[in-house]
Amino acid sequence: MAGLAASALVLAGCSSNSTTSTSSSSASADSSAAESAAPADAMGVQQGGTVVIGAEQEPDCMDWIASCAGSIWGSYMAQVTTVPVVFNVRKSGDDWVPEISGIMASEPVVSAGPPQTVTYKLNPDAVWSDGTPITSADLKYTALAIRDGEDILDKTGYTEIADIATPDPQTAIVTFAKEFAGWKVLFSGSSGVLPSHLLEGKDRPALMNDGYSWSGGPWIIDSWKKGESITLVPNSGYWGDKPKLDKVVFQFTADTAAAFQAFKSGQLDAIYPTPQLDAIDQIKAGIPGAKVQVEAVSGNLEALWMNNAKPLLKSTAVRQALSYSIDRAAIVERLYGPLDVKSPAQSFYPPILSAFGGQDFSTYGLDLAKVEQIMTADGWAKDADGLWAKAGTPATLTITTIAGNKRRELMEQVLQQQLKTAGFGLTIKNSSAPDLFGTILPDGDFDLGIWTLVTTFPDPSLSFAFDSGNIPSEANEFSGLNYSRTDVPGLNELLGTVDRTTDAALRLSATKEGDKLLADSATSLPIAAVPNVLLILDKIGGPTSINPSEGPFWNLQEWGLVG
Repeated sequence: MAGLAASALVLAGCSSNSTTSTSSSSASADSSAAESAAPADAMGVQQGGTVVIGAEQEPDCMDWIASCAGSIWGSYMAQVTTVPVVFNVRKSGDDWVPEISGIMASEPVVSAGPPQTVTYKLNPDAVWSDGTPITSADLKYTALAIRDGEDILDKTGYTEIADIATPDPQTAIVTFAKEFAGWKVLFSGSSGVLPSHLLEGKDRPALMNDGYSWSGGPWIIDSWKKGESITLVPNSGYWGDKPKLDKVVFQFTADTAAAFQAFKSGQLDAIYPTPQLDAIDQIKAGIPGAKVQVEAVSGNLEALWMNNAKPLLKSTAVRQALSYSIDRAAIVERLYGPLDVKSPAQSFYPPILSAFGGQDFSTYGLDLAKVEQIMTADGWAKDADGLWAKAGTPATLTITTIAGNKRRELMEQVLQQQLKTAGFGLTIKNSSAPDLFGTILPDGDFDLGIWTLVTTFPDPSLSFAFDSGNIPSEANEFSGLNYSRTDVPGLNELLGTVDRTTDAALRLSATKEGDKLLADSATSLPIAAVPNVLLILDKIGGPTSINPSEGPFWNLQEWGLVG
């Protein structure tokens, strides 16, 4: 997966604004243009036709609340388009903020308490694809399935729920056991709302893992051809504005370079590529017959993740020494500079939440004298090969990321050389996205890893990634997203304060203190905020744009073929 979906990550660190360049020359057409015969609307978009979009990864499953659903691409393609949410993420001025969705009749009403309650009023016109109304029973089913379920991707917030009352079909009253500031993430972000009339009392994973036939959004899943594609068609029962296109095909194209060439030749109508060095110059220059959109204010944070449970990396000293061994500034200049990223990330908050992060990781730059000092004080000495060793054990590590991602593979090579110079051995051992996110990371079968956290809701909670209660283990059936196995004294309490307190000043103070604890303990090392890039052929019209939380297909129902 390009990134790991996070319900709530998870403006100052960005060096460029969102840009769009459009060329007037024509790209080669395919048969989809001929499928549309209906007149164009006011925006020049026709009714009907098919669009083929390149997808970098195939999801492991479509049970969106289960631990197998960590793929952000699965969310982009099938969750955002079919699963209703209480809050959408929309732009207001320069910020991306929660905004009630069409299933809501009004803004939820919050009672500070104690106990704190949130009352939801649902839109009586909102229905599932089979015509059944979306009701308070659906909110209750979803909340309890997450709170009380096993093998759940992220329980943040749901574990704080003490009770849900459903006095009528349009009203749900959630009562919290403790104050919970991040309540807007509930029934939104990575969970949404699930249909109780179809799932309650049944085997949800069996009914959803391989796709499902219902929808509460503008699209419905027509097919999932494993290893090939996911196809969406309009949800004929949707209560809102229905899609203009007849069909959208997400064609799995894992190789970014191949996807880029397929786009340039007209085989793909749109791509949302992980930025690669060999394509950046072409992207920035503009592509004939295409619209190129680059959004620097993203929700993407790429990092070098350390498995704190591994014997070598249990040592704070070793983790700190590794952090001082790496020239992040040089890595960013080489790999991200062409994307106008000028400096390393100094926090685990991405650009859209940068107000909550500090600059504490700025202490880590290339400093071999510091490495020598830390390792020697911790009882290490260089062996005949120039590697640090202690009690006969050399300081050797493996690193993993998704095979075929050229930029990350180049980063691994740079890291390998930098760490060798500092006295650490590094072996590269990459794998496929399904293996990496399906088994390797949950099982903790890695030392170092490179992947991206992608925020799906603008809330500053970091509990999902760093609270020790979210470490995958046999006891919790390897659910939870704390893949780095971070367990820092005092951190859980700060993360809990961020989650719960409604005092804005106290919440901000806790995020800063938590950031400092993460930096001091060097549990992992942020590298860079990665911009979003969307490329669309001129044949596609409508208000196409990048939503840093919900992805590039958040308003796919408004896309259409230009007449």
